[in-house]
Amino acid sequence: MATGGCHCGAIRYEVRGDPAYSTLCHCSDCRRTTGAPMVGWALFPQTAVTIIGDPVEYRSSADVVRRFCGACGTSLFYTNAVVFPGMIDIQSATLDDQARFPPTAHIQYAAAAPWMDASHDLPKFDHYPE
Repeated sequence: MATGGCHCGAIRYEVRGDPAYSTLCHCSDCRRTTGAPMVGWALFPQTAVTIIGDPVEYRSSADVVRRFCGACGTSLFYTNAVVFPGMIDIQSATLDDQARFPPTAHIQYAAAAPWMDASHDLPKFDHYPE
């Protein structure tokens, strides 16, 4: 079993088993709803996920419902009953153990920020640079 939750702790979840996939999504919807250049997702059967707390729902399109914490704003879950019936995507950055379900692919890369290819060549600092 894996666990995770929002920044403030108001929403927690437990998930059993392994995901159908774990990816990094670059679509503009994911970027805009999180304010991040890409979003990690791990897809599970809804029956494998137990949500503790009451996330707020936002219908970002006709078939998509995104859920987030109403207190701290952390994005947590994505469902699309047409594309992924009976499944729920969990934002993998909200897992307590970041090593648990590492991404295996980039998706929607055609929509990636134009500087994404060069981003891994940028300087890396272990902490905030002085």
